[in-house]
Amino acid sequence: MHFLLTNQDIQTMAIKAAITGVGGYLPDYILTNQELETMVDTNDEWIRTRTGIETRHLLKGEGLGTSYMGVRAVQDLLEKTNTNPEEIGLVICATVTADYQFPDTANLIAHETGMKNAFTFDLSAACSGFLFALNTAAQFIAAGTQKKVIVVGADKMSSIVDYTDRTTCIIFGDGAGAVLLEPNEDGYCIQDAEVYSDGSGKDNLHQAAGGSARPASMETVAAKQHFIYQNGRPVFKAAVSGMSGVGKEVMQRNNLDNDNLAWLVPHQANIRIIESVARMADFPMEKVMVNIHRYGNTTAATLPLCLYDWEDKLNKGDNIILTAFGGGYTWGAVYLTWAY
Repeated sequence: MHFLLTNQDIQTMAIKAAITGVGGYLPDYILTNQELETMVDTNDEWIRTRTGIETRHLLKGEGLGTSYMGVRAVQDLLEKTNTNPEEIGLVICATVTADYQFPDTANLIAHETGMKNAFTFDLSAACSGFLFALNTAAQFIAAGTQKKVIVVGADKMSSIVDYTDRTTCIIFGDGAGAVLLEPNEDGYCIQDAEVYSDGSGKDNLHQAAGGSARPASMETVAAKQHFIYQNGRPVFKAAVSGMSGVGKEVMQRNNLDNDNLAWLVPHQANIRIIESVARMADFPMEKVMVNIHRYGNTTAATLPLCLYDWEDKLNKGDNIILTAFGGGYTWGAVYLTWAY
């Protein structure tokens, strides 16, 4: 059987998704290393030398969840891009700290921002969540079924951090970032992506209780099983290997090198991980986006917050690699050319 492609088919195949705007939000309260010294057995020098973190933002206020930050990041995005919220057809929120088991956080964000014509869903891939959501959203644009899509990466990590655990409470912060995706046929778009997952990493990075396998009970709360658990050494090794490996894979496939790649945007997990990934990719640190010292690890928000911070330094045509690693394990890379 033979199929004949029409000109319209060919044009549709050429459509790709471009990031046409970035928004962000950080809560007002700043938790410093000095304050952490009063909470757990640690000190500023130890935290900075091992993680690179100096401060992190925390969302305070009764009843305020991840959607609160997502709403404000999206409002910032809509205002900056002069976009009518009713024009948005799809909202994907990457998060592991949803306001509720249901409804989904993306649903709440769409409602609060007037995106009443959008269908919505959450995507959970831990620290790789925004990367996975971005790749997913791009397919709706490329298929021609959506014209304006918003991808949100947001997490209120303080809601699942044990502030008596010195190994995890120093790492995480709260925040949200959002991007607008629109069709592009001029090459300023998401060019390529590679994503992976491996469930064998579950034992090293997880939240033990709160899901259907171990619902909340007096016993799970008393055992502190609703907080993050991380086995640092194997996670560190897997993160460096995963991000550097997939980053090099995408770079080689697209003939990218230090000369034609403008920026590397790695997940902000730990400064030593970031430096190791850059070194293994043979990429100079001066072209690596780093803001972990100010925000800590905001999980699904780290990548969009990097783009948010660097937006005024990005030029149309810049080649950029985003790469992330998260619990599961999950990891991947996206190659895009900046569109504005």
